[in-house]
Order: sequence, then C-alpha cells, then structure tokens
Amino acid sequence: MPLLEVHDLTKRFGDLRVVDGISFSLERGEMLGLLGPNGAGKTTTIQMLLGLITPTSGTIRMFGMDLAEHRQQILQRVNFSSTYVSLPYSLTVRENLLVFGRLYGIRNLTRKVEETIDLLDLRAKANRPSKELSSGQLTRLHLAKALLNDPELLFLDEPTASLDPDVADRIRKLLLRVRAERQLSILFTTHNLREMEQLADRVVFLNQGHILATGTPRQIVERYSAADLEAVFLKVARGEVEED
Repeated sequence: MPLLEVHDLTKRFGDLRVVDGISFSLERGEMLGLLGPNGAGKTTTIQMLLGLITPTSGTIRMFGMDLAEHRQQILQRVNFSSTYVSLPYSLTVRENLLVFGRLYGIRNLTRKVEETIDLLDLRAKANRPSKELSSGQLTRLHLAKALLNDPELLFLDEPTASLDPDVADRIRKLLLRVRAERQLSILFTTHNLREMEQLADRVVFLNQGHILATGTPRQIVERYSAADLEAVFLKVARGEVEED
C-alpha cells in the first residue's frame, strides 16, 4: 500500500482552477519531487496534503487513512519544512526545538532535542537566538524542527533555496542519510533542477494545475528528447510542450 495516495485532487479559488484533477502516489522510503514553473500548483498541493486548505474535490489518503476523516492521527506522523516560514526569532535554537517538541507531545523531550541538535550540527549555535543564524543555519534549524517528531512522511518546500553550493550539498547529503537510516518518505519541491535529478526517485511534473508527466528524472528527460530536466523545464515554462 502506498504511504500517500492522491486521487483526482482539485482546488478552485472562485473561477480559478489552481489544481485540476491530479493523481499520484508515494511509496515508503521514496523521495518524490514536485516540479513545475511558478503557478503550476505545487504549493497549493502541499497545503492540501498538510490539511491547511480544503480540496474542492478529490481524496487524499496517508497511511491507509482518509485525511478528511483522520486528520489528527495522520498529521502526528508527518512534518513539514520551508525556509519561507518564520520561526520565533527571539528564541534560541534549543528553545525553538523545545517549544515545538512540546507542541508535538514528544516524550523524553530534552534528550530528543539534544540528539536533533547534534544530528543537524547545530551544537555551536544551540544557545544563540535564531535571528543571529545564517541562511544555512536557519535551514538546518527548520529541518531539525521537522525531524523532531520522527515523521514517517516529510514535506519539504525548496529545502536548499538561497543556500550557497557547499551548504546546499551538505543539506542534500543529510537528507539522503536520514532517509536511508529511517526509511523516511519525502515529498519535496525545488527549482534547482540538478538537485531534483540527484534526490528524486520519481518526479511529478506539474503545469497549470495539471500533471504533465510522471516518472524518474531520466524517463522524463527521454520522453521530451531533452538533455536534462532543466531543458525540459525551460520548454514547459516557454510553452513549447503540449499536454497529452
């Protein structure tokens, strides 16, 4: 049974159909990339998967349960990270994690927070306010918050945005290591096409609310006779690809 199943998911805002009848699945331990130009429907899809907005129609199932009927049970087993979401800037790294850990109801919280600080290499900054952290350190803090409850399914919105190549590479390697160690399933978005090729087992390519293609990065590249995912992306963004 897939860990996540999305069937005929649609979201309208008035007359605007932002997500239009998409269906896909995510297997346990898989890294699935949501790819597409701005306005393709990626963020709206993630917001629906997190229960932040209600679909107009369609179904979302996680862990064999319907999200609409078992929202609390499902969300206890998932987490989310985005550098576009602000954390309390006056709190230290440790205080941020303790606050979120209490919200998550984590047992043995102090031990878990210290383990997560070490996992994300934040020990030297543990007592510093988050407002003093660099972009890379903030990204690691967001990931620490997201991994604190040992989620089975992790949603990541552009996890390496605005990071320099060295820090971004470290984050990617960390994600691959944690995924392997915990059999963690990850759904992520990124505009870094090389990153998508490096991380994604499969890609769901969205365009104007529709699924344009699904498959491994190599399958999508070959389908559109392109050199790489970036070339496919540019064709889509410039309107040079027609939907089936």
